[in-house]
Amino acid sequence: MDLNKKLRKIAIDEGADFFGVADLSNARDFVKEQGGEAVASYPLAISLGIRIMNSIVDQLPHREERSVAVNYHHHGYTIINRRLDYLASRISSQIQNNGYSALPIPASERYDDERICAVFSHKLAAHLAGHGWIGKSCMLITPEAGPRVRWITVLTDAPLSATGTSQDEKCGDCTECVDICPVSSFTGTPFKEGEPRDIRYDASRCEKYLHEEAEWEVCGLCVYICPHGRNKKK
Repeated sequence: MDLNKKLRKIAIDEGADFFGVADLSNARDFVKEQGGEAVASYPLAISLGIRIMNSIVDQLPHREERSVAVNYHHHGYTIINRRLDYLASRISSQIQNNGYSALPIPASERYDDERICAVFSHKLAAHLAGHGWIGKSCMLITPEAGPRVRWITVLTDAPLSATGTSQDEKCGDCTECVDICPVSSFTGTPFKEGEPRDIRYDASRCEKYLHEEAEWEVCGLCVYICPHGRNKKK
């Protein structure tokens, strides 16, 4: 079994719903600007995703109820992130055991408070691996589950084959995620490669809302409302 197939099997066996390999060569400058030279030195990214349970996301319009908010934060965020971190560790160990380098990027750990970002963009890897496109909510939208997926990345120099190419945006004239945002964080501007995130999304508004509202730091309405997630449940 070649390494691509071996890693995919491990990922699926450990509960991943999405597995893909992204070629980062055309995004090197962006990766370097966000995470530095060491992060940008890896030519490939393995993108792994786990779907959030629809039963939890569909309760978000009632997130003012503590039981709903706690369940979403716990099972829709904390537990899935732990599963993703474990999965990335397993994949990284397998790559290392095959004689190559791997750098697992934590599922949800910020390293830059000013820019409100991680050391590497999981959405970028998922986009370049062919999992979906960047929507007006600045989330990765998949054809299978919309934005109802959490992501993690393993950077590597292993000789893997890229599994796909970035998908074209399919949001069209839809602005449901823009309209439902309680603090108008999204401008509704479609994603364009090379443009700064601030053109589409004011992350500081989101941040302030989550830490000042008495809703147990839960929102997720843009995850809930996207038609690509609501209309394709399994």
